[in-house]
Amino acid sequence: MPFVFTGLPIEDFRPLFGLSDAELAAGGVQRMAVTSPVGFPCRITLEDRPVGDTVLLMNYEHQPADTPFRASHAIFVGEQAPETRRYVDELPPVLTARPFTSLRAFDADGMMTDGQLIPVAELKAAVERMLEQPGVAYLHAHYAGRGCYAARIERM
Repeated sequence: MPFVFTGLPIEDFRPLFGLSDAELAAGGVQRMAVTSPVGFPCRITLEDRPVGDTVLLMNYEHQPADTPFRASHAIFVGEQAPETRRYVDELPPVLTARPFTSLRAFDADGMMTDGQLIPVAELKAAVERMLEQPGVAYLHAHYAGRGCYAARIERM
């Protein structure tokens, strides 16, 4: 089954790029320097930002449905991100760089219908299998360690 991972829209975050640390802090956002090649995953590009870049750490509501599964969590967005990225029928680099991913399936009303912890070697097949389940409208990928939202996955 064809699928797509889509990064968050860069337009939603552009107004924050270049603000002072004090202006960011007033909105609950922190600027951080990228100090390691893995560990600063940008939700716009779905790639770990390179050492030397800066990322903005903020809370983001990734599951806005009016259900018990409404959720927000910390995310990074890269201030140097050039554009929103899409990965069609392939896994984004942020997920292939980590040993496990938590996949969560949701129906059209935003109710969770399934959740699985998947090793990276089985991730593509698991995405396809979960999207084939009756009633599944979309998936969310989360990082297994800290549970942060990684990306939304939809059928093509």
